[in-house]
Amino acid sequence: METDLHELLRSLRVWDTELPAFDPAEAPDEPLPLFARWLAEAAAAGQTEPHTMSLATADADGLPDVRTVMLHGADANGWSFATHSSSRKGRQLAGRPYAALGFYWPVQGRQVRVRGPVAVASPTEAQADLHARSTGALAAALVGHQSEVLDSVGELARASESAWEHAQHEPDATAPTWTLYRVQPDEVEFFQGDARRRHVRLDYRRTDGGWARQLLWP
Repeated sequence: METDLHELLRSLRVWDTELPAFDPAEAPDEPLPLFARWLAEAAAAGQTEPHTMSLATADADGLPDVRTVMLHGADANGWSFATHSSSRKGRQLAGRPYAALGFYWPVQGRQVRVRGPVAVASPTEAQADLHARSTGALAAALVGHQSEVLDSVGELARASESAWEHAQHEPDATAPTWTLYRVQPDEVEFFQGDARRRHVRLDYRRTDGGWARQLLWP
């Protein structure tokens, strides 16, 4: 089994397509406009779920944790996502309100890394964000119990069915622990892959006067 895995890994290739060029000299003074452009270009290029991202947090012992979540927005207030405050990541953010985000768009060989302190939006903003999404998203939020131990898939099915009925009959229902978080970046890095491994890395760092830019070795 181990040999098969290693053979499979050696057989895999990355960026088996033509990659776009990236001239950092033409990048904007702030990271958000470039992020918005790259996200739109990833979607136009056919990247599946370009709005998903890795979210890294740390637990009470400082040990890292990571999972994939959905980007809900990005503006002057930060890059936002939502979850239950009672979930594992919610508890970790309560204890250590700092996070890192990672976007990967292999169709164009691009990555974006974001990290900074995390702020909690108001409950009104959180519920508005929830109700702007689908019935399924509301139903999932109403199920609750995120990260708790589950006795069986049957129990999940019953809870989910009940939550769907609740969401359909009461589309304005609230999920009290549903929380909107915003990563307010201190650093944003843009990575453009190159077939000859001459990857371009442009790093933005927040300063008292705005943003400083620098190139990094790949």
